[in-house]
Amino acid sequence: MKIILRDDVEKLGRCGQVVSVKDGFARNYLIPHKLAIPATVGNLRSINVVSRQRDLRDRKLLRESERIKLRLEKISITAEVQVGEEDKVFGSVTSSHIAELLAEQGFEIDRRDILLDEPLKALGVYTIDVKLGRDVIGKLKVWVVKKADL
Repeated sequence: MKIILRDDVEKLGRCGQVVSVKDGFARNYLIPHKLAIPATVGNLRSINVVSRQRDLRDRKLLRESERIKLRLEKISITAEVQVGEEDKVFGSVTSSHIAELLAEQGFEIDRRDILLDEPLKALGVYTIDVKLGRDVIGKLKVWVVKKADL
């Protein structure tokens, strides 16, 4: 079945693109979730309107992502961890922990957008990539420090 995508669908295509998919996938998922419309003659004529709307939305999202990137790169966050002898870290700093620290700073970033290869398991300063948009990657400085003993 040929359909026109109304939104970007990962591993399938971008908004406004005409693609062929299996009938069940289109009828049971894409069309009910308003991700696509059938590729009829009338809908194919309106593809230009959809493309213009997508371009406007993409430009707006890109500007917003660039603005957030500039704010993000100006800050650094500190993750305090408990350490044992010889500064051996108990546990690790994960992307979820970094997302919580960013939320405290006023950034609403999903943990899946924090591109952390593996959890941070040692004290130090790390530069972490954060996905902010389709083509926008920000750099975040994370300090992993010893928790102060009281």
